[in-house]
Amino acid sequence: MANLTIRNLDDEVKDRLRIEAARHGRSMEEEVRHILRQAVTPAAREQGLGSRIMGRFRGVGGCELPSPERQESPRSPDFRE
Repeated sequence: MANLTIRNLDDEVKDRLRIEAARHGRSMEEEVRHILRQAVTPAAREQGLGSRIMGRFRGVGGCELPSPERQESPRSPDFRE
């Protein structure tokens, strides 16, 4: 495994990183690894917004909407008016 040293990191960035790590129950080091993994994972970058939204709500259901039954046959538009 490789080591990485990050110099000149703003104190504000470090503080926000510490807070996010605590929020996720991780060490700061593990939080950085997680962020870097997400940033370079090709599958996450290649998906469009719609695909990511569907993926997030897939377990909830509702992706397939029922088509309403037609009461009458479709008509051609009348362009004479």
